Amino acid sequence: MSEYNPRLLDLYTDYLITSFGQVTATGMSHILNDEVSHDQVTRMLANSHLDSKTIWKAVKSQIRKIESSEGVLIIDDSVGEKPYMDENSIVTYHYDNSKGKTIKGINFMSCCYETSWEGESVCLPLQIEVIAKTEPYLDKKVEKYVIVAKKPKTKFSKKCYFKSRKTR
Repeated sequence: MSEYNPRLLDLYTDYLITSFGQVTATGMSHILNDEVSHDQVTRMLANSHLDSKTIWKAVKSQIRKIESSEGVLIIDDSVGEKPYMDENSIVTYHYDNSKGKTIKGINFMSCCYETSWEGESVCLPLQIEVIAKTEPYLDKKVEKYVIVAKKPKTKFSKKCYFKSRKTR
């Protein structure tokens, strides 16, 4: 596992946010005049373990600087559409509330802390979890087995809430 590289992750995140259309590690390297090689980006993505603990380490000092009694937790349930990828426990069919239908993609839950600081709205990530469907479950309505997530999404929400309370 590679060492967490906040500078490279920051560059990559900015590249994703500002790009239109398809994004690639080679494209990022080209835009940066090969200051960062596409291999560095690929290795970071393949080897980084960006779990909630890593995210917390990265943002803890910033959160401490801006936290206030007006701050709120934002918990989001999103589906990143992946219609052309092979189906597996992560890339599978999920209900997307924004589309009002089931789509093939990656379902992830995220938790952010939002507050106002120096007249600006600031939102920092606290936690993220990719939802993997691994457990067979008999859906009695249709009398068929379906595959569901091992943990209900409400557990993520509760964990995020209690973790945020404990870190104060």
